[in-house]
Amino acid sequence: LALPGVTILEQSGEGTSLIAVWENAAYVIVVDAVQSGAEPGTIHRLDVTDKPIPAQYGSRFSGHAFGVAGAVEMARLLGKLPGRLIVYGIEGLAFATGQGLSVGVERGVETAVQQIRQELSTIV
Repeated sequence: LALPGVTILEQSGEGTSLIAVWENAAYVIVVDAVQSGAEPGTIHRLDVTDKPIPAQYGSRFSGHAFGVAGAVEMARLLGKLPGRLIVYGIEGLAFATGQGLSVGVERGVETAVQQIRQELSTIV
């Protein structure tokens, strides 16, 4: 997925490293696996630039101890949010180490990639 003017980084999802990566960025899209109880493969697109990740996701938005939701709010408190921050959460099915993607989750990933490409094409 190569788009001019776009940098793609893979991170562990640990909150402090996320803040460091997006600190001076104009527009950031974060993609993470989520477990909110929705159908596996469901895509949750949240603009968290001016509001927190909704309470119904709570700490379940990420499997990390200090993950995406915590990083967003910590960055907000520190004044280190990017100009625009969009979070795409893809509902997972199995979260054990070594588990592959289910068919539904694979479809969700493919759909999210298409949506993100479309979103980026409007800003780049």
